[in-house]
Amino acid sequence: MLIIPAIDLKCGKVVRLFQGKFNRQKVYSADPAKVAKHWARQGAKFLHIVDLDGAASGAPKNLEVLKKIITQVGLPVEFGGGVRSMETISKLLSLGVQRVILGTKAASDAKFLKQAWKKFGEKIIVSIDAKRGKVLTQGWNCGAGKTTLVFAQELKTIGFKQLIYTDISKDGTLAGSNISGIKELLKLTGLNIIASGGVCGLQDLVKLNQLKKHGLSGVIIGKALYEGKFTLVEALKLIN
Repeated sequence: MLIIPAIDLKCGKVVRLFQGKFNRQKVYSADPAKVAKHWARQGAKFLHIVDLDGAASGAPKNLEVLKKIITQVGLPVEFGGGVRSMETISKLLSLGVQRVILGTKAASDAKFLKQAWKKFGEKIIVSIDAKRGKVLTQGWNCGAGKTTLVFAQELKTIGFKQLIYTDISKDGTLAGSNISGIKELLKLTGLNIIASGGVCGLQDLVKLNQLKKHGLSGVIIGKALYEGKFTLVEALKLIN
């Protein structure tokens, strides 16, 4: 199971939001590359980078920051936020992104999603961002008109083997992971899942680690690391 530090970008800075609300943000650093290097030194094998400006506007806005992280840090990254065209996917891959995250476009345009899968395969991954079982899009501001399970089944039918699942009600809250929701999604879909949202302490990782055998392939951690609830070194030691 991968432990993946999250780097959320807004106006070129590293921030964390509370439940995705842009008016409830906390800035942690004005130097994202420095933060990425810190996670690399602590043992990270992969980084999860989200362009919040891109998610809100519909096109990535922090590409210079992304380039700097890729060239200076040397860790593989997945990147999302405002990725809504084939051209953008191609551009991100050419910059060195290992895996491009699709959210809004994936949930709202099945034809595009099928074409993207056919062209890029596992170089793309879909993030299902949901609140109370309903999928939200466009920076988590609009309903997609489908449930988490229905969307996950659609992905499986297309050919996806893995997805990112974010419980928005938990994200940035330090309220604990939605263990039962993750477990149910693993059981009902048979897909590998990277879980995100709510990790508050090492006890969450103990519970999540038990879901490895059911197909939990990774955990994205943001606020808990930035608030010093535990270190990445401690997390990696625990699950290994």
